[in-house]
Amino acid sequence: MRRFLALLALSACILNQGIVIARAQSADPAITATRVFGKVTSIDAPAGQLTVKTDAGSIVLVQINTDTTFERMPPGETDAKKAVAITLPDVSVGDGIYARGRVTEDRKSVPAQKVIVVSQSEIAQKQERERMEWRRRGLSGIIESLNPQTKEITVTTRTPEGPKPIIIPITEKVKMRRYAPDSVRFSDAKKSTFEELKVGDQLRAKGERSPDGARFNAEDLVTGAFRTAGGAIKTVNAQTGEIQIEDLQTKQPLTVVVNKDSTLKRLPPDFMQMMAGGGGATGAAPQAGQAQGSRPAGGEGAATRPAAGGGGGQGSAGNAPASGQPAGQRQVVQGGPAGGQGAGPGAGGGFDIQRIIDNLPLVTLAELKPGDMVLLSSTKGVDPSRATAITLVSGVGPLFTMMQARQGGPPNRPPNLGTINLGIGGP
Repeated sequence: MRRFLALLALSACILNQGIVIARAQSADPAITATRVFGKVTSIDAPAGQLTVKTDAGSIVLVQINTDTTFERMPPGETDAKKAVAITLPDVSVGDGIYARGRVTEDRKSVPAQKVIVVSQSEIAQKQERERMEWRRRGLSGIIESLNPQTKEITVTTRTPEGPKPIIIPITEKVKMRRYAPDSVRFSDAKKSTFEELKVGDQLRAKGERSPDGARFNAEDLVTGAFRTAGGAIKTVNAQTGEIQIEDLQTKQPLTVVVNKDSTLKRLPPDFMQMMAGGGGATGAAPQAGQAQGSRPAGGEGAATRPAAGGGGGQGSAGNAPASGQPAGQRQVVQGGPAGGQGAGPGAGGGFDIQRIIDNLPLVTLAELKPGDMVLLSSTKGVDPSRATAITLVSGVGPLFTMMQARQGGPPNRPPNLGTINLGIGGP
């Protein structure tokens, strides 16, 4: 009798687990009754099968036959007239596909009538073009004030001549988006409005500066509520993708989650010495000999999340300055060719940390070690003891020391990290 009850309980457990898995897969927005959208992970041409993985992690077999048609669509296009007919040999692992057909009830396979493909190489090329465009025509900073009557945003930027405000008018032509809480993906940014903006928000814009430099006419604008944190690494868990640090500001443990959409970079020691010595920090790439690290596994998302600063590298963040800090002293830096170049960190103009980080070498989680000093940006989530890194920069010990010296006060007083704008990630 006991054996029968045990078997009954085990069967119920297995059945319940199967129901949970089925519900999770059926809840995947990339899978409906008539289509599946995801990335190709394997191709078995003789068997007539494509294995597809959705963003949510669901695995679906796309079954093809002689009646299945294939088309390639340029990245970002929705006009069916732009599609080009292709065949199965033109499909590659990593390509994004949209498979149309009657999906099975278990949501695990679909006999495809039509397969629309977006080439992974074309996606990468488009992303690189977009990143370069955000770097070339970009601006980033922290919102200092908002004018609801004129719908204008004021951002203070650092220049060789000192802090200067720049006004961004918001018109119907400006495409506004806002980062979702607990998300580091640029693609997760939602359509936004002027009314959602708040003083202290991080901002990144792409557009054109007026001839006098007082105004910036934006085409695209991304904002969000971010936090900047830093401290020494206590532990690194490569299996779970988590780092434990002691937060310099709160003196409390902080769990930093690093995933495929996070960007990891390192400040080379000699580069930091140059900055600490007052040398010109123009945001140039590290000199020869500073090897380019490899992108973290699965890090293609790091390119899609606004790169170290959304446009141009990935990242985001920057808290509002501490209360009582004069607006003119806020270390808000600007991306783009015109922003904050020329003066060293000890000069009145400040340095363009956005461009510096954009050009730093990438590293992997395995290269981080206990004791490393790191600086990170993340969106403000529900749990203050956890943060999902948008951008994480290691080797920043000299930067913290330099900031402490500039800010004055007791030697053991932590630097005000809210004065650092790591930049919102871009396309």
